Amino acid sequence: MRFNPVSTMKEGRRYMRTWPMVRQLGFYFPEYRVIRATQIALPVMPFMAILAGLSQIYLYGWNFLPQAIALALFFISLPVQGLLWLGLRARHPLPLTLLDWGNELTAKLASMGTHCPPLGANACYLDMAIILKMAFERVDASYWEQHLH
Repeated sequence: MRFNPVSTMKEGRRYMRTWPMVRQLGFYFPEYRVIRATQIALPVMPFMAILAGLSQIYLYGWNFLPQAIALALFFISLPVQGLLWLGLRARHPLPLTLLDWGNELTAKLASMGTHCPPLGANACYLDMAIILKMAFERVDASYWEQHLH
């Protein structure tokens, strides 16, 4: 399987939009923190890259152009790294414990009348994110207090 960074970043953006941004999940999944950091970095880091590059040239002159470019590329790479991590994580297979919990959530949603297909053997984190998003929209808070604490 070949690694395609553009499609991986698109998948990361999709995963970022799908993942439920619920603080309680931050204790169990790193996605909450990575998504928050990436959401902040996407609009801020291009400005920071320009500012850092221009300040290097202003303070030290044109002889420091390579260092200014390197510093700007570092700042630009931060949100890209977040999107790449999210894209790779989205397609990563679920461990058995999460697979069981996901199937428990699908059964809970099915008992409430929501159509939700059960997770199969090839389920990934994106599938879990879809189920979690549906569950957080439809299941009452008392269920989450029992199962997340």
